[in-house]
Amino acid sequence: MSNGQWYPPEWPDRIRALAAGELTAPTPKRAATVMLLRDTAADTEGGPAVHMLRRRASMAFAGGAYAYPGGGVDPRDDDRLVGWAGPALETWAERLGVGTPAEAQAIVCAAVRETYEEAGVLLAGPDAGAVVSDITGADWEADREALVARELSFAEFLDRRGLVLRSDLLGAWARWITPEFEPRRYDTWFFVAALPEGQRTRNASTEADRTVWIRPGEAADGYDRGELLMMPPTVSTLRALRQYGTAAEALKAADSQDLAPVLAQARLEGDELVLSWPGHDEFTKHIPSGGGGGGAV
Repeated sequence: MSNGQWYPPEWPDRIRALAAGELTAPTPKRAATVMLLRDTAADTEGGPAVHMLRRRASMAFAGGAYAYPGGGVDPRDDDRLVGWAGPALETWAERLGVGTPAEAQAIVCAAVRETYEEAGVLLAGPDAGAVVSDITGADWEADREALVARELSFAEFLDRRGLVLRSDLLGAWARWITPEFEPRRYDTWFFVAALPEGQRTRNASTEADRTVWIRPGEAADGYDRGELLMMPPTVSTLRALRQYGTAAEALKAADSQDLAPVLAQARLEGDELVLSWPGHDEFTKHIPSGGGGGGAV
């Protein structure tokens, strides 16, 4: 049975164009996404649930696919220090594989900011030992909308609210880079975090038409049956998460995860184009050299 792997119909032609030197690979933009976990009463039977959103079918990139809250790095997040709790920026830079503490700050800020913008959950607090619990109200929503519109930087938002970013509530889990033949490319760090006590998720994203709490194993099974459309990094991280019984166990396991970047490769073998993601054989696709792909394959 066909699975639900997102696969644009234009990829074969773009792969050929790249191989022929007719296509220049865009530089990927840095991004971050967060696998937000929530323990439930039946955790012993299936582990925590993960918060996912379904991208609107009209979206140019991965329309209709299930994903996690996330988005691009705001360049303003590396030009000033923010209130910070948790591992030092130098430690984060080493873990994320970037050259400077400022770069690490921008990536972690993107993870926390995008989770707030798209899921209404804020991993920040008044000090290193607390997390803000009540982020409802018109004033909070006005600030969130200003962040979305980039009228307000995340550093300014934290200062205005007297908050520190709780980087200790995040664990870096994986890093995937969009293939070179895709016109919209991202260098994305995947993080894991637990839903803070007192906070609730909501569909605050204009890019999503649905949000769900679902166990990683159930989501992966839905993909395998062809019922849920997803991109390879989403499926891979879901499969990795399904072994953990609680959100705390998953967060503890983050330090042992490999953050080597995963980048798709394409090659011509006889009459076929072969698309593969190193270390992830399940996503390999064999495409007739004269034919196209399309949708979920």
